[in-house]
Amino acid sequence: MPFLSQDQLNALSFKYLGKNVRISDKASIYDPDRIEIGDNSRIDDFCVISGKVVIGRNVHIAVYNNVAGGELGVFLEDFSGLAYGCHVFSQSDDYSGRSLTNPTMPDEFKNETKATIRICRHVIIGACTIVLPGVTINEGSAVGAMSMVTKSTDPWAIYFGIPAKKIKNRHKDLLKLEAIYLQNERLV
Repeated sequence: MPFLSQDQLNALSFKYLGKNVRISDKASIYDPDRIEIGDNSRIDDFCVISGKVVIGRNVHIAVYNNVAGGELGVFLEDFSGLAYGCHVFSQSDDYSGRSLTNPTMPDEFKNETKATIRICRHVIIGACTIVLPGVTINEGSAVGAMSMVTKSTDPWAIYFGIPAKKIKNRHKDLLKLEAIYLQNERLV
């Protein structure tokens, strides 16, 4: 997969750009002055990243993802990831029929929901999952493929379904591996 060169990344003028960041040359980045990306993070082909988005270190956003930070933002904390084809929306139109919808309409005719999304450390979100405004996916949670997350999760739990429901608790063994990884990184 061809990635943007360091010169191309610098030319985008991100709000913050860490070390060893890799972004596919087929990804679409809008509002880079509102986007922060931490060390060792990667954005793959055919992703759309827009609005206020803060990406921590060692975050992977796989192909065909849409991360729409809007005004209030999407925050992906360290060691989190989105599998293929996820959609993360910090803003959503009112589908009730009581207001007009879509971005061509002036704000006074719309009733959008706008709320921050937080995807915490060590969260993994399965393919084709949708995350709606105002959700916090707490530390260590895993969300199964093709789920719709409408409410915040408990930490270290596995969720699945539409709407996503807790299935069971998730192991924390990966925290030991994180400590070893970070220790080794300091030695380099």
